[in-house]
Amino acid sequence: MRVVIRYVNGSGCVIERFISLVHIHNTSAASLKKGIESLLSTYGLSILSLRGQGYDRASNMRGEFNGLKSLILKNNSSTYYIHYFHSSICSFFNTVTRLINVIGGSCKRRDILREKQLEKVFEGIAKGEIKGLLLYRPGDTHWSSHYGMLINLIHLFPSVIDVFESIGENGSDNPQRVEAIYLLDIMNRFEFVFVLHLMKKILGITHELSQVLQRRNQDIVNAMNLVKVSKCRLQVIRENGWEALLLEVLKFCGKYNIVVLDMEDVYVTRGRSRRRSEEMTNLHHYLNTNFLLCMVFLDPKDSFSAFNISKLIQLAKFYPCEFSPVALIELGSQLENFVFDMHMDEKFFEVSGIGGLAEKMVATKKHIIFPLVYLLIKLSLILPVAIATVERSFFAMNIIKSLLYNKMGDELLNDYLVTYIKRDIFASIDNEVIINRFQSMKNRRELL
Repeated sequence: MRVVIRYVNGSGCVIERFISLVHIHNTSAASLKKGIESLLSTYGLSILSLRGQGYDRASNMRGEFNGLKSLILKNNSSTYYIHYFHSSICSFFNTVTRLINVIGGSCKRRDILREKQLEKVFEGIAKGEIKGLLLYRPGDTHWSSHYGMLINLIHLFPSVIDVFESIGENGSDNPQRVEAIYLLDIMNRFEFVFVLHLMKKILGITHELSQVLQRRNQDIVNAMNLVKVSKCRLQVIRENGWEALLLEVLKFCGKYNIVVLDMEDVYVTRGRSRRRSEEMTNLHHYLNTNFLLCMVFLDPKDSFSAFNISKLIQLAKFYPCEFSPVALIELGSQLENFVFDMHMDEKFFEVSGIGGLAEKMVATKKHIIFPLVYLLIKLSLILPVAIATVERSFFAMNIIKSLLYNKMGDELLNDYLVTYIKRDIFASIDNEVIINRFQSMKNRRELL
């Protein structure tokens, strides 16, 4: 098991660090929890100090009753679990592949799709645009082709629905009709439409970058610039783009008569109508908005134009260990003084993002003046955990534990991984310091 922690350091910077590999004898949630507790205790930390947790979608991790995240929540109710749409995304692309295979696997069905689309966009087809309006199988490694395919699917959505309805009613054999009815049911679900628009937006952001990286003569300078552009745009969506995405999805559902979930209802996992642990709303499931929308009100953009004291106090109430009823009253007063101070201090006029706000507060020592506000900012920064750092450690393991070193033990592998993944830190350490440390570990035959 690979463990990564996310924290705010003494300078107000958000840090994600690969900590260690943890050897576990089995993959039960209890064993995983015991391994994490043992690792944290090694560094003088405790599960009671955690304020967020995130894992992959394996059942032993995210299980509602006996999963790792549930066991940790029983010990610490403030360790909020941020779910991932990894399985939803995989299921979505699997469904898209199946529906493309159903339609693309038969000339007759492709002709039906053309006829249905002809009825809806006759003028566009008459101008020779039909080539761009066909569903095609995307390349396994070309994400730009996935982007084009999703755009076409959105554009052809009503025609595809008509084709599957026709197959379900008039299909030549039972398996064909069953497949069409099943896919028709999935396409008419809110979750399918939500993921369709989410992935269209994400792949649209990375589209130009993907194309640049696929060229034979790669333009490294422009590629690096596009990486920065993609990261900035993804961060904008992460902080401020969820409401717009939800509105787009709701508009699409209304246009094609897809049942829209009541965002305030309790989210229920499909097929588990009685399992409603954690009382998570649909809105929280799809956007994690109970946190994300409150965090937006800390954004310093446009002279703290989004600042809202009542929403920020609502955010603080999620953390009763940090904000007692008395501290909440003090926080309200502190927030009022804080925003007035920010409006008058020129040093904060050009601050960008909540992370930049935290760093500037430390640099100007305002984190000492407004400790409760700074605490709320830190909690907001550590909550949006991600698994990207963990995934990179998987990649690093493939490099380090190669065929030549496939019998490497856990301890040596862990040491190699830490130094490889965090080589930027080790590169700043003088070689003499490393040699002296190694020499002082035990007596050696000769001095290094």
